[in-house]
Amino acid sequence: MILRLLLALSFFPPIQVAENKILVKQSPMLVVYNNAVNLSCKYTYNLFSKELRASLYKGADSAVEVCVVNGNYSHQLQFHSKTGFDCDGKLDNETVTFYLWNLSVNQTDIYFCKIEVMYPPPYIDNEKSNGTIIHVKENQICQFQGIPTSYKIFWALLVVGGVLALYSFLVTAVLWIHWINSKKNRILQSDYLNMTPRRLGPTRKHYHPYAPARDFAAYRS
Repeated sequence: MILRLLLALSFFPPIQVAENKILVKQSPMLVVYNNAVNLSCKYTYNLFSKELRASLYKGADSAVEVCVVNGNYSHQLQFHSKTGFDCDGKLDNETVTFYLWNLSVNQTDIYFCKIEVMYPPPYIDNEKSNGTIIHVKENQICQFQGIPTSYKIFWALLVVGGVLALYSFLVTAVLWIHWINSKKNRILQSDYLNMTPRRLGPTRKHYHPYAPARDFAAYRS
């Protein structure tokens, strides 16, 4: 894009000073980092007592009128745009400055200043200057807002892994506590069984119901 604009500039003929013409000088290139820029156009003509029109055009063919101001020095001049640009400016006896903001990357292009004397006659305008290439860089803040997909996947996997690790830790802790409680219960039950009281002395002999009873009197005789 910038290379094509530079090549386009090489086809413009050199500026020649002619009678009843306004000479305009512009910076060859401006780089915009914060979406706003001041473009100054220096001219060689006394416009103090004249009705004038100062305008800024976009494109090699000056097809888009970016910003314009009409009037004279007897009252405050108001800059405005009919093509959707945010613009303002300042005019003095040597320079007209256009202030543009909210520029986007696709508005990178070549811009031309035009100065016209509307009244009194005769009508006078400037020779077309070499223009200024305004190169709008992408806003650095916007770059941080757009997170690459690979980073999104990484953080998603990290969050899922963290949740699974926490879940595993909680399950392990619950099982361990359950095992400790079960072990304590078994020990208490074992101690209870070992402490069951036993009957002292000989145990009573049990006879089988089917065994015949002995007659001890028979042995005595």
